[in-house]
Amino acid sequence: MKTSTDELLAFVTVIDSGSITAAAEKLQQTVSGVSRALARLETKLEVALVRRTTRRLQLTDEGELFLTRARAILAAIEEAEESVARRRKRPSGRLRVDAASPFMLHCIAPHMKAFSALYPEIRLELTSNERIVDLLEQKLDIAIRIGALQDSTLHARALGSSKLRIVASPAYLNEQEMPRSVDALRAHRLIGFTAPEQLNRWPLRWPDAATGARRSTDDPRLKITPSISASSGETIRQLALSHWGIACLADFMIAGDVREGRLVPILEDLLIDERQPVSAVYYRSAALASRVRCFLDFIAPRLQL
Repeated sequence: MKTSTDELLAFVTVIDSGSITAAAEKLQQTVSGVSRALARLETKLEVALVRRTTRRLQLTDEGELFLTRARAILAAIEEAEESVARRRKRPSGRLRVDAASPFMLHCIAPHMKAFSALYPEIRLELTSNERIVDLLEQKLDIAIRIGALQDSTLHARALGSSKLRIVASPAYLNEQEMPRSVDALRAHRLIGFTAPEQLNRWPLRWPDAATGARRSTDDPRLKITPSISASSGETIRQLALSHWGIACLADFMIAGDVREGRLVPILEDLLIDERQPVSAVYYRSAALASRVRCFLDFIAPRLQL
């Protein structure tokens, strides 16, 4: 074989990291060492894999093809190493996990005592961000993301999906009356998100005012104008629980409130069955793989999504 695994790893890490400098930091090597490994690989293959400019790196057509094969080779090697390692030791070391605060509070944190009892050698670091963060920049190992995935450089594992529901507290509805139509809903105090704007489109079928017919547009959901906005779903949940108004939230954070009667579903007959996919994303790494796998294998069946 012409190429070495070190050269393959350097090439893949440069592409995933976006620069030779970032790859060198991740691999704990010198910038010149990573640059030489990439140059040796191109020399052995007798083809340019990457176009270098002053601002960024760009894959050539040959580089695109080789990247797919290189990933597969490294993954196979890592899997072989992991299968041997699993026979001789338990997973250990630090594992950084990030999720939006509502998901962390309602779905992750309640299970961490049991996880630590099973894997006492794993040191967990849990963080919360309301927006999508860069795993490398934030030094994260796993990020739980809600919604469609866009970053193709990450490995992903589907964990399930969560239905969106429109809810309010019984006390608010006793004061303002239950809305029976979309038009009636508009007259209420509505709690929305500061960003992204798509979260202020609620999954409701609503009729055309002139004809009474159902609307057939690219996005049939109802665009609301919030009376108050918040950046966190947990803040919106607390506003609804404190009788401020009506909110649209994922079932994973309000299922208990609905079950216990603290929040009441609204307009269920007009609700579009819209579900937000929940995924775990991570960079594949031999050093991390066993910890990532243990965590995801543990948490996935407990989410009940």
